[in-house]
Amino acid sequence: MIVASRQHGPGVDGTSGLSSLPEPAAYAETVGHTQPSAERPSRSRTPEDPPLRRPSLYAQTDHFRERLHQQGRYVSVPIVSEAITEGQIRWNSTDGWRFALRKDGIRYIIVVSDTETTSPVIVTGWTEIADWERAIESDRWHETDIHTINLRADLSDNHDTQIPDLIRPRIVSRPFEIGGHRVVTAAGEGSVNCVDCGGRFRSKAELCRRHCRS
Repeated sequence: MIVASRQHGPGVDGTSGLSSLPEPAAYAETVGHTQPSAERPSRSRTPEDPPLRRPSLYAQTDHFRERLHQQGRYVSVPIVSEAITEGQIRWNSTDGWRFALRKDGIRYIIVVSDTETTSPVIVTGWTEIADWERAIESDRWHETDIHTINLRADLSDNHDTQIPDLIRPRIVSRPFEIGGHRVVTAAGEGSVNCVDCGGRFRSKAELCRRHCRS
């Protein structure tokens, strides 16, 4: 479970469960394929099959492992396990199957795949605001955390577009990682500012295009 202090927020050190999920055990034999018989022929899972609800079977991509250690992601192994076990299963035409878990006004999205690899895999994960008022009222979240989640989502949803009007309402005094930069912003500012290289950015494309030269 992610518990955010109202003074400092969780960051990496305060986010429990950064270790890997258990290694998948005999996935191909136990769930990936059925044993052939006269009554039941061999069958592989297809992209149309809903993902499995057994967290212990899932491996992790390097991309997801990196996200576990990035400031301002708010995704942990316990949250992933809970999403797989209890979250809603959704299909998205862009990246396939997702588990969606809603807690205290925040929605956790976990993208998985289990038909193109030898075991099911957690591909990526992120957070988004489901209910702003509920999140603000929750003891789980500091206001900075909520602004961070909202700002990261706005930058990602408008990757190639400058969004000063969406940045100005945000108040993020604790740096979060995006595009190789650690950025902050204050109310009224139309850009995010890297605390390491001093760069000012109005879109995620700019953040990703310009390397941090700290």
